[in-house]
Amino acid sequence: MPDSNSPQDPVSVNVGGEVYMTTLDTLTRCRDSMLGAMFTGQIPLLRDKRGNFFIDRDGKVFRYILNYLRSNSLDLPDDFTELSILKREADFFQIRPLLEEIRRHEASPRGSNRRGAMMNANVDSLVRVLHFNLKRGPENYELRSCAVRVYTANIFCTSHAFIELLCSSFLYRTREGPVAPQPGNARQNNLKLEWVPCPDELPREQHERHGYRELMAAPSSSLGVCVPCCEIPDTKAFMAELLRVSLVEGFRVDSVFPDPADILNCSALRFVRY
Repeated sequence: MPDSNSPQDPVSVNVGGEVYMTTLDTLTRCRDSMLGAMFTGQIPLLRDKRGNFFIDRDGKVFRYILNYLRSNSLDLPDDFTELSILKREADFFQIRPLLEEIRRHEASPRGSNRRGAMMNANVDSLVRVLHFNLKRGPENYELRSCAVRVYTANIFCTSHAFIELLCSSFLYRTREGPVAPQPGNARQNNLKLEWVPCPDELPREQHERHGYRELMAAPSSSLGVCVPCCEIPDTKAFMAELLRVSLVEGFRVDSVFPDPADILNCSALRFVRY
């Protein structure tokens, strides 16, 4: 006999007093979200007096969350003024693809009070020789050396919303798990990224012990296809990801240094958005 509290189609959900009728497939579209956990039995659910599942959150903006899960598209009216509330609710429900779309909307000309923007990106690298002890056995250590390449990217943009979007587009790999970078100043116009790919000859614990972190492109969702994390091993991969994110947001390349014919291997890019 099925559990009387288990959700069955069609599902009636009371969110902060607003009642929505939907399906389990829609509510569990993002299974790693809190909403997905609620309707796959991982988190206990409450019911109101009419038998609707009850969630004590903002009910008015939940319609946009539900529509996003149905269509995989963030559709907002032109006069929508509650984007900060929608962002907070998407963060509460841990719907990462929706958060990414909201940040894109914030960074886009239609979502920003300031249409035009300018961005400069500079990437540099240097090689360091690292010495470490490799444990061979009890009280048996071997002195080893290897070269590591340290990459540094400095990005300035007049749109702080786009800097925030970039922070969500990259992740550091750490011992504790993926960590998003943070803007470099209080005005949120600068972002500094520093990463060190781990060479095969360097044990990962030694890489972490020296405080080094690898950089990854954060997972994204486009046209219903989820793209997983991927490592950023060098300048070329970083520039490719930066170009991908920037061009989607309406930026255009204004100048390339040193060789305009080899954009992925350049050390400096200038973008503009009109």
